[in-house]
Amino acid sequence: MTEAIEEQRILAVRHFNRFYTQLIGVLNDQYLQSPFSLTEVRVLYELAHREQATASELKRELGLDAGYLSRLLRGFVRRGYVDRLPSTTDGRQTLLRLSDQGRTVFAPLHARSSEQISVLLGRLLPDEQERLLAAMATIGRLLGDAPLSQAPYLLRPPRAGELGWVVQRHGAVYAAEYGYDEEFEGLVAGIVAHFAENYNPKRERCWIAEREGEPVGSVFLVSLSATVAKLRLFLVEPRARGLGIGKRLVEECISFARSAGYDTIRLWTQSELLAARHIYDRAGFRLIEEEPHHSFGKDLVAETWELAL
Repeated sequence: MTEAIEEQRILAVRHFNRFYTQLIGVLNDQYLQSPFSLTEVRVLYELAHREQATASELKRELGLDAGYLSRLLRGFVRRGYVDRLPSTTDGRQTLLRLSDQGRTVFAPLHARSSEQISVLLGRLLPDEQERLLAAMATIGRLLGDAPLSQAPYLLRPPRAGELGWVVQRHGAVYAAEYGYDEEFEGLVAGIVAHFAENYNPKRERCWIAEREGEPVGSVFLVSLSATVAKLRLFLVEPRARGLGIGKRLVEECISFARSAGYDTIRLWTQSELLAARHIYDRAGFRLIEEEPHHSFGKDLVAETWELAL
């Protein structure tokens, strides 16, 4: 390669870097119109998506200077955003966990970031979006980034045809595991149809969990009133259980509900759905009502759970 060609390529990379950083606003001192810098938001993001972490893990994952990260974490602890916990396995280590206050602060940042990306993609036609994502994957692969598909799973909005997948898989999984009849699949179809016909993106969401390129889970958050949201159609495929997908889906609902201004999340489930009930309980939901009924070809006990935000 001649020096002239090399210089042209260096200039091209610099031009792209300037364009993209200006496009997403990371050169601003206050990221996403928040009081936080980009680096602070990256640390909050990592902690929000982990049960707990050590400073060494954050330093390695984010490539930060140890002294700078230490000062940043001390500030988060002082403001009540991060809790420090002693390790039960290594007395030399301190574990870091995002506090309830930290999650409350992070929720609108996460929502604004998702909205920003949605607006960016919304400028493009579907085939242009696919080309953009393919180009991003190529950049990552050539520069040594691990492909997204190597992650255990990812959460995303539904693609064309996947609302139908939600109906089909609810019908199949609940028939196989609990013996529910076609009445249940009809109920799910009605919920999905109402969501699609009345969708309000500022107040409602559907998340699809994807693993190895295939959908493996779902959850919906829909509006009941100005202050109450409802969690619906929570499902994780049997082959994808044990990866933390269910917990993440519920956390996404809670985070979005807070940022959308709801005071309460409500859900309706059955007493025999033990795994789901365990996730609801750990997320802070409380059982407020029980009612025996005969539905879906079975005698059941319906439960209503609520979470105050």
